[in-house]
Amino acid sequence: MRFNFTYSLFILLTSMLVFGVQAQELAPRAYWPAPNGTNAAVMSYQHSAGDVLVDASAPIEGAEVTLDFLSLTYQRTFNLFERTGNLQINYPLVQGHAEAIVNGEFAEHSISASADPRVRMAINLMGAPSMDREQFRNLAANPGPIVGASVLVSIPTGEYDGNRLFNAGTNRWAVKPALGFILPLSDRWLFEGELGAWLYEDNDNYLGKTRSQKPLLSSEVHLVHVIKSGTWVSFDLNWYQGGAATVGDGPEQAELQNSRAGITFLQPIKRRHAIRAALSTGIESKIAGDFDSITLSYMYIW
Repeated sequence: MRFNFTYSLFILLTSMLVFGVQAQELAPRAYWPAPNGTNAAVMSYQHSAGDVLVDASAPIEGAEVTLDFLSLTYQRTFNLFERTGNLQINYPLVQGHAEAIVNGEFAEHSISASADPRVRMAINLMGAPSMDREQFRNLAANPGPIVGASVLVSIPTGEYDGNRLFNAGTNRWAVKPALGFILPLSDRWLFEGELGAWLYEDNDNYLGKTRSQKPLLSSEVHLVHVIKSGTWVSFDLNWYQGGAATVGDGPEQAELQNSRAGITFLQPIKRRHAIRAALSTGIESKIAGDFDSITLSYMYIW
């Protein structure tokens, strides 16, 4: 009984943590170029909380989860085969708490640890050759269609203990290839989108068993309004489906079929600094997606 009690809660917590970091993102301007040689350092804080939905077959009621992420990101734009290339490295820390009624008993778990870092490589295939600052200013004043491709890799170096039920790390590699586009509607309005899929390696140390997971299809769209040079607001929407997991010889768990909506705002401060704020909420949640998030970021650009 105790194993089923904790194990069921762990399914909830793991889904919330992993997909909160990876699948449920709303990332406008991910394919917008920058001048060759541009560097950016970003420090972000994200708070997520909600009455998380679970598989109807799981003996869990009244599940509530709060997660706090602090992440550090470095990004550099460079010439890649005469196109605009971009490298991004992200290192997250997470603190979380969850509580629920499981099998008729109250249960709670907490965690504070480093999560899996991620590396993203992107290249603009059409519409954004490698450019200097003057060429970039011309593009910003008269934007044209852009098509890009990216690969996001989650590296399994976050804290993980195969004998523990609640971990910040995932003990598996995950890769998300994606295609993105930017379609100018005018000189002030841009329509952006991305379609990709998370592909997961098996976790061979999951409570003495192997946990496998099917691919997770991920898509997002953004309507971006450029208020003035450097200042913009984006109206965001995403949708993702799949990701059903299997532990050992057990039955296949329910897949995700969720959608989120949000708004993002960026305001430059002087020449090299900027503040970014984002709000999002679940609008369709089949499992582990009905929560609200707020993110605040400070950016330094040179």
